[in-house]
Amino acid sequence: MTVIDIPGSKSVTARALFLAAAAEGTTTLLGPLVSDDTEGFAEGLTALGYAIRREPGAWHIEGRPDGPGADTAEVYCRDGATTARFLPTLVAAGRGTYHFDASAQMRGRPLGPLSTALRTLGVDLRHLEREGHHPLAVHASGVKGGALTLDAGQSSQYLTALLMLGPLTAEGLDITVTDLVSEPYVEITLAMMRAFGADVRQEGRTYRVAPTGYRARTYGIEPDASTASYFFAAAALEPGRSVTVPGLGTGALQGDLAFVEVLRRMGAEVEITESGTTVRSTGSLRGLTVNMRDISDTMPTLAALAPFADGPVRIEDVANTRVKECDRLDACAENLRRLGITVRTGPDWIEIHPGTPAGPVEIATHGDHRIVMSFAVTALRTPGITFDDPGCVKKTFPDFHRVFDTFVHS
Repeated sequence: MTVIDIPGSKSVTARALFLAAAAEGTTTLLGPLVSDDTEGFAEGLTALGYAIRREPGAWHIEGRPDGPGADTAEVYCRDGATTARFLPTLVAAGRGTYHFDASAQMRGRPLGPLSTALRTLGVDLRHLEREGHHPLAVHASGVKGGALTLDAGQSSQYLTALLMLGPLTAEGLDITVTDLVSEPYVEITLAMMRAFGADVRQEGRTYRVAPTGYRARTYGIEPDASTASYFFAAAALEPGRSVTVPGLGTGALQGDLAFVEVLRRMGAEVEITESGTTVRSTGSLRGLTVNMRDISDTMPTLAALAPFADGPVRIEDVANTRVKECDRLDACAENLRRLGITVRTGPDWIEIHPGTPAGPVEIATHGDHRIVMSFAVTALRTPGITFDDPGCVKKTFPDFHRVFDTFVHS
């Protein structure tokens, strides 16, 4: 059995940085993810006037409950969706004028429902080129609060950003959601907000957030469950192989750990304990139909594994994967077809038929870290797979190729 230490969760690190910045006192984050996305988030906070001191394995953030220390700032969000959505929301509670821009990839990703919600709350937010997209400017003067309705069917990050803003408002927030994707990510948000002292309650599709502010604390970042999926999939594929990821156990916050239940349905052996999760190959994989709406970041992992199943693998309710770093549904289909695999797609589904992927093929990554890491699993049984942009894994796991290669040869 191979034990793999997975880097800290991107989702948890980003939320923790927001909450620490907004909290009264100095927060210490233990084991934060160090990657392009989180470095960009921390760089953005620094530009806004928040003090961050970093040392190996720990980041210390001095909170500013009244808002950014700078009254003007220009923030470049790189490729980071959490940075691009969370930081404009954070500064709305302060006072000043803040400009945000992002990479061409991030400029193409939607922001409209969040912008509309902030404007409903009285925030002066202006899109500078294309409505609903970066770049944008926020002329902040605090947020009174109140009630709003939100469509979070494209991204749960819209809801997460507004929920985290709630305790910083003068009167609190009531948010009623008409549609919601990736709901487990919202559960992460609620748990972390409460850990930092917030009072947030859910009544059906309405979330009520009291204007409590946040309190600093020491907070440990658990391993990234989406990143772990590549190692779990590799262990399920290779006969005689097993992998254990410590720190992702029965108490894990991240819904993407449910990916191992998909592997269990396909025939892998799965053991989840308080201390970690283990996946073992049984030598065969079954086809299945699975709804991945709540764990859509692991859709590419399953798509890359799917040709090796004994029957078709159909993944449903994943329309939101079309507005990620790339159109992941089409990217998976395109690359699998180039490998000789029969694939069918629809607006929100992909069906992959059994087959033997054949190289040599250069995978078109579209600059998407998850396409690279997913097709590294396919490459275990497909000589000749290369990537047109292998370095884009720096977004969440800069050391992925070395760690995955060490795992494969262990």
